[in-house]
Amino acid sequence: MKWKEKARQLRTELYALYLALKDPRTPWYAKALAIVIIAYTLSPIDLIPDFIPVLGYLDDLILVPAGIYLALKMIPGEVLEEYRQKAKTETISSKSRWVAAAVIILIWLLVIYLIIKIIWF
Repeated sequence: MKWKEKARQLRTELYALYLALKDPRTPWYAKALAIVIIAYTLSPIDLIPDFIPVLGYLDDLILVPAGIYLALKMIPGEVLEEYRQKAKTETISSKSRWVAAAVIILIWLLVIYLIIKIIWF
């Protein structure tokens, strides 16, 4: 497979994972892992900053796909197949992207606030 195809497939899998979060047939532990993976993928902050040569992109190339793979393995097969088909035909709306970005920014602001509060008080 070419890199562009792999990237497109990964994006489809991530969207299918997002869609499966809303399904009551998805186990809670799969939902929890999926939320962490999606938040990390959309987050502007990485565990290893991208400006560090080689290691900076290692988390994006290994951790994210491995996390998506693990979360997908936790979801029942029929649920996953249903949302894979839906993810292939639908596109993520720009409104959903803005909402996701806003939620992640709010989470990071809350984390920063809590860290500052712990350090200074």
